[in-house]
Amino acid sequence: MNTLDAIDRRIIEKLTADARIPLSNLAKQLKVSNTLIHQRVKKLNSRGILGKASFKLDPSILGYETSAYTQIKLDSYEKRFKIEEEVKSIPEIVECVNISGEYAILVKIYARNNRHLRDIIYDKIQTINGVSTTNTIVAFETNFVRNVPLQIDWKD
Repeated sequence: MNTLDAIDRRIIEKLTADARIPLSNLAKQLKVSNTLIHQRVKKLNSRGILGKASFKLDPSILGYETSAYTQIKLDSYEKRFKIEEEVKSIPEIVECVNISGEYAILVKIYARNNRHLRDIIYDKIQTINGVSTTNTIVAFETNFVRNVPLQIDWKD
């Protein structure tokens, strides 16, 4: 049985707050050895708990004034994988999830403005073979984004 102990939790908390922290500084902050930190981070990576660290871009600073969520209804569920691959080729779509209900796919889109959003939906998404209809919800702002809580015990 593999669980997250107190050290694992503290490592995760520190790294999710600042993924660029040198592991030697992390060891000093947690009052443990560098070796222990390196071993634990390697173990958390191999278990898939920690993913690859990356920089988060700010879409608004890069000129993307509009963000939206578009639900995609399929004319046949069997076409889902092909449609997901085509959606993946649209650079303004930053997230794609399979959902339950009338619509099968939900995508998050960043666009320069409303006209650009319209073009993405009408010219790129709705022209994909197998897409029946779409429903778009424009997001005014994102209030917060966070990681899942560490309150559960991980068991393999």
